[in-house]
Amino acid sequence: MTTPTNSPAKVAIVTGAGSGVGKAAALALLAAGYNVVLAGRRVEPLQEVITQSGANTGHIAKALAVSTDVSKVESVQALFAAAVKAFGRVDVLFNNAGVGNPPGSFEDWTLEQWQNVVDINLTGMFLCIQQAFKTMKLQSPRGGRIINNGSISSTTPRPNSIAYTATKHGVRGMTKTAALDGRKYDIAVGQIDIGNAATEMAARMATGILQANGNIEIEPLMDVNIVGQSVVYMASLPLNANVLFHTVMATNMPFVGRG
Repeated sequence: MTTPTNSPAKVAIVTGAGSGVGKAAALALLAAGYNVVLAGRRVEPLQEVITQSGANTGHIAKALAVSTDVSKVESVQALFAAAVKAFGRVDVLFNNAGVGNPPGSFEDWTLEQWQNVVDINLTGMFLCIQQAFKTMKLQSPRGGRIINNGSISSTTPRPNSIAYTATKHGVRGMTKTAALDGRKYDIAVGQIDIGNAATEMAARMATGILQANGNIEIEPLMDVNIVGQSVVYMASLPLNANVLFHTVMATNMPFVGRG
């Protein structure tokens, strides 16, 4: 088995990398030549992504799987420590880990169900931004880039989505503030807002989902690998340029019109 070692290649951390958007981003970054640290609660899916990528088949490993609970500060600290130990620095954080709403109407949710979404989608994002700042401002060369997964729910809700929407609106505020606070450390912070990528989380779109007018409608999906390409583009910019907000969506999804 190969062991990760220091490398001049840029280093990216991807949270929620075992499936969906995170998996697509990790594969795209690896294909673009990055060393990638894949984070997720379970190591097995992360290892499967690494195997699929072929990144560790050579003499020097390009990918590392780290079991991480982003809602726990000690776990996030351990993730960044593992990245620095393996590859020497962190150039990019794709801050992607998240969960959807609890089932049913929010009127019936427990406090614990609400808090779980907040802990992962909002607190988890904050903890990763915090640790990225601590790491990036001290490394040499200084700085790096953070890309937050905001979702189009950061501006526009769906029915029965109050927990997910509230946290994603919060992510938008964190992105703006961190973009300001990162300037003095050469840290660029931006956000990608994704609409209807073909993942397990979005699969229900293809069978019909509740619209604002009360109808159930099938919505179009786009290839999730397009999202990976968008992340690579944002990551590839020099640190004196930043995509503050980037929306990528299925062209015909009912988002920009009334409904």
